[in-house]
Amino acid sequence: MANRAYKFRMYPYDEQKILFAKTFGCVRMVYNHWLDRKIRQYEENKTNVIYTICAKEMAAMKKTEEYGFLKEVDSIALQQSL
Repeated sequence: MANRAYKFRMYPYDEQKILFAKTFGCVRMVYNHWLDRKIRQYEENKTNVIYTICAKEMAAMKKTEEYGFLKEVDSIALQQSL
């Protein structure tokens, strides 16, 4: 039996490019925010922040005016970045 490989190329529309850029930017921001929080908490208390706490706080964070832009992107991508 021979193995086959397929290559695919995507040509997104301008609207899709904007959505991809927003999604990647928000995922990067969420990842860096929680990484910083986990590092600070470990240095202060020698305890870890668990996923459920992060998820609950991110849901509350989305409701604020400052981080309202997080509602524009896919929530699953944000959860996976936690």
